[in-house]
Amino acid sequence: MARTDQNKNSEFTTQSINRRRLLASASSLILLPIVPRVAHASAIVAVRTWPADDYTRVTLEMDTELKAEHFTLENPHRMVIDIEGLTMNSTLQELVSKVRPNDPYISTIRIAQNRDNVVRLVMDLKQPIAPQLFTLKPVGEYKYRLVVDLYPRVAADPLLALQQFDDNDPLAGVLESLAQNQPVVPPPSVQGQEVPRIAQPTTPPPTTTVPRVNQAPGRNRPVLIALDPGHGGEDPGAIGPGGTREKDVVLQIAQRLKRLIDAQPNMRAYLTRDRDFFVPLGVRVQKARRVKADLFISIHADAWIKPSARGSSIYALSQNGATSTAARWLADKENQADLVGGVNIGGQSRQVAEVLLDLSTSAQINDSVRVGSGILSEIGKINQLHKRQVERAGFAVLKAPDIPSILIETAFISNPNEERLLRSAGHQDKLAQAMLSGINDYFSSGVALANHG
Repeated sequence: MARTDQNKNSEFTTQSINRRRLLASASSLILLPIVPRVAHASAIVAVRTWPADDYTRVTLEMDTELKAEHFTLENPHRMVIDIEGLTMNSTLQELVSKVRPNDPYISTIRIAQNRDNVVRLVMDLKQPIAPQLFTLKPVGEYKYRLVVDLYPRVAADPLLALQQFDDNDPLAGVLESLAQNQPVVPPPSVQGQEVPRIAQPTTPPPTTTVPRVNQAPGRNRPVLIALDPGHGGEDPGAIGPGGTREKDVVLQIAQRLKRLIDAQPNMRAYLTRDRDFFVPLGVRVQKARRVKADLFISIHADAWIKPSARGSSIYALSQNGATSTAARWLADKENQADLVGGVNIGGQSRQVAEVLLDLSTSAQINDSVRVGSGILSEIGKINQLHKRQVERAGFAVLKAPDIPSILIETAFISNPNEERLLRSAGHQDKLAQAMLSGINDYFSSGVALANHG
């Protein structure tokens, strides 16, 4: 009891001293208006969804960083997200209509004010998921972002994409055999995902000899080209003066090149992304290594502050610094793609995190320069070149230690004339054909580094 009275007396004494100090300084405060402090209510400024077979991303962009908690339910499958410090608004309600019928993971989204200052999102799901929820700080044109990535419970295996051939395709058996021989590099995965097991073949692979066209001597499988359309999803890449987005035109060019490659005898192409979604740099590399690609081509469109800059360029990895200031600047810009696109660093598997370690060899880089020079020569026949030799810099996406890798800047999307060309189906076909010619020359010469048949 004495302690309680003492605390009360102490609190009272402190209040009396503070009151006297306030009165003593009243003369300096009397002219200032007293404005009550109003709590700032956070607001959602944009909502976006990016459905894809690999994963679906839901992005809530807001003016302040908010705390969110989530849990999943089964029978039926649902994901529940509670966001604190938020009240309903019309922008958030738009998320309901953003769900697309072809979304592999989300059926519907329901949103309601769960309690004071807490909004609840309920996602009705089409299949079991391994969810990733994280926040991103402002970068580029974006404010704070709350990101929800819905991955399949069992990780997607890039090898399965190589088995989607007609039964009459003479290469189908070879590719199936490749899938059965489990590669050392595992498929990309995130925390909470199960690693898939390749199903055993129901029939033995054909024993007929596959013709070896456009391949190095001694190979017993088709040449595999990994095509990597840059950017995607949250990351639009460079944007031209007419509003053309880099991520769109490079995907179109990659798809045209894939059709040309798939039409070649004993050659196949694999796309690191086939739709508008973001793929982290490390995952792009690991996908290519998983399918044992013999060549990795990352396709981009350049940009510069002056619209007069023009022409095509090709880059390879450098172990000893960039060959020019411009090459170093471009590598730094492209390496920031994960910041804009949005990567949950804590959710990536160890294999994905380690894939960007600089383990590249001189042989891999030399082969990269060789194939890059051939393709650059072919592109020079249909488009002006910005650089007449292969430049080199520390591009993270070119760091596969066992795959010759190049990055092609097809044109300057910041140049109005080249922006129009990049939008042209005819010019896209010319670029794809030029790349194919360079690829064929490289593998026909028999100097290909990747010869792991």
